[in-house]
Amino acid sequence: MTGLVGAVIAGSLVALGATLLGIYLLAPTRVDPAKALTALAPSRSMAQSRVQAAPQDGVERLGTWAMRNLPDTVWLRTPVSELSLLGRSLTRFYGERLVFAAYGLVIAPLAVWVLSLLGLELPTVVSVAGAFVLALVMFFIPNYNAIDDAKKMRVELRREIATYVEAVAFERAGGSGVRQAMEHAAAAGDHWIWTRISQELTQSRTSGQSPWDALEDLGHELTVPELTNVAHVLRLAGEEGTAVAASLQAQRTALRAALVTDDLATANAANERMDVPRSLLGVIFLALLMAPAVLRIFQNT
Repeated sequence: MTGLVGAVIAGSLVALGATLLGIYLLAPTRVDPAKALTALAPSRSMAQSRVQAAPQDGVERLGTWAMRNLPDTVWLRTPVSELSLLGRSLTRFYGERLVFAAYGLVIAPLAVWVLSLLGLELPTVVSVAGAFVLALVMFFIPNYNAIDDAKKMRVELRREIATYVEAVAFERAGGSGVRQAMEHAAAAGDHWIWTRISQELTQSRTSGQSPWDALEDLGHELTVPELTNVAHVLRLAGEEGTAVAASLQAQRTALRAALVTDDLATANAANERMDVPRSLLGVIFLALLMAPAVLRIFQNT
């Protein structure tokens, strides 16, 4: 047993050492000038400001070390727009990826050790290969989580933006100017996207930028095309004096229709997932009905 435990530990250390050695040899460290300038520039995102102001925990400290010492090619693809939308920092994201990979390096040898306790002896190469494969798979789990959470967040933002468009239309119908309507409407909500819109509009007033351009920039920053479309409609009202009440109502109707489509798709997906347990229940029921007859046949033979 002592030799088996030593083999498991040795397999984990070999897998970890080979992974780190491959990172440093196959992907040399380099400095990305764009990322360096972005890190020096002040953040425009309230969510990112809150994250940066919060004290770093162990995961973020690990991510900070990884950003400074590991090359960019290690991460393959970083969902920057999704993280910006969710208000998550790159340091926490990179730290989570390393933590998940470390879990993968530990789980596979541990599973081999548990199987050995049950009497199933596996060679050391299975422990090492399993550690590599599981660490690689779990390394990409934070990517999937960020993309999935961002998808859900965009559905939530459609609801808020549809309400915001309706509020702007009411303000315009009451005789307010474009900027005044946008600012008054943004001050009416308590969701974080309303706060972001209000902040961007206030900043545009001090910087001399038009409010529709600020709203369009926010839509590009968060990769939310609905905000960009609303900004285009309001630009017509601000620059050309066009009556946009009907256009705003059309935007709201389109957003509501998209939300209904998303809800139907979610309901259909949930219904399809329920088909599997229903089918399994049917199979189990048939097995219970057939079990006495099958046992009787085997007894007679």
